[in-house]
Amino acid sequence: MTDRALVVIRPGALTTVQDLGRPGYAHLGVPRSGALDPGAAALVNRLTGNPPDAAVLETTVDGCALRARSTVTVAVGGAPCPVTVGGRPAPWGAPVVVPAGELLEVGAAVAGVRGYVAVRGGIAVEPVLGSRATDLLSGLGPAPLAEGTVLPLGRPAGPPARVDGAPQPGPPAELVLRVTPGPRVDWFTARAVRDLTTRAYRVSPASNRIGLRTEGPALERARDAELPSEGMVLGAVQVPPDGRPVVFLADHPTTGGYPVIAVVRPIDLAAAAQAVPGTPVRFVPVRRW
Repeated sequence: MTDRALVVIRPGALTTVQDLGRPGYAHLGVPRSGALDPGAAALVNRLTGNPPDAAVLETTVDGCALRARSTVTVAVGGAPCPVTVGGRPAPWGAPVVVPAGELLEVGAAVAGVRGYVAVRGGIAVEPVLGSRATDLLSGLGPAPLAEGTVLPLGRPAGPPARVDGAPQPGPPAELVLRVTPGPRVDWFTARAVRDLTTRAYRVSPASNRIGLRTEGPALERARDAELPSEGMVLGAVQVPPDGRPVVFLADHPTTGGYPVIAVVRPIDLAAAAQAVPGTPVRFVPVRRW
């Protein structure tokens, strides 16, 4: 039994291990996966002295609780939330020492959706295809955290950052997604294209790591034929039979049979990871349609 480990006391609604993901395997049907808000994950790694590819924990809405078997340095970022160590308030967005045997409590998000917990040395679960990321669609990587799960830690690579706190972008009050025309834009009417890029949508509560689902005007198709399955990319805006756009996120399938009307610029997807249900969504065209 290793002393450099964390024990999960409260797993939260959905807490997973994430890193930079496993790009390059789409031809084998393996999604990229990885942290939905890579900027937030990278920042907490920097705060704890980890390299960018170190594995972190990604929490969803209500945080998690972890007990340290040995003294560790952690940083919590992403969605703002209360943090306590041994029942005492601790800073969010800064390195924090958790003594051996103490409980780190990551509370519910007060804004946004996904929090990130980095531990100095990184989460050292066994990698699969070069990544420690949990992929909810394919089932690759470690299972989502459960009570009693023991998380081994790696060896520290560097000292924690010497900062009192680091600025982080807040969750979006309005999610603005810049889009270019998709490969099947001609499967939709001119009115549908106009609706997508001029009318307001909202983030659906049914959103998850696979895709951000929207509520709003249904998009009218110009073709009713069946589309053979074809390759899908990160940020693809697929339109299922109900006509409401779905933006593919990190755990998206690598193929799909519904037409893709647009593709979101990857740089805009981090904000999608923090958009709470009901957040207004605008699709903004950045090239002539």
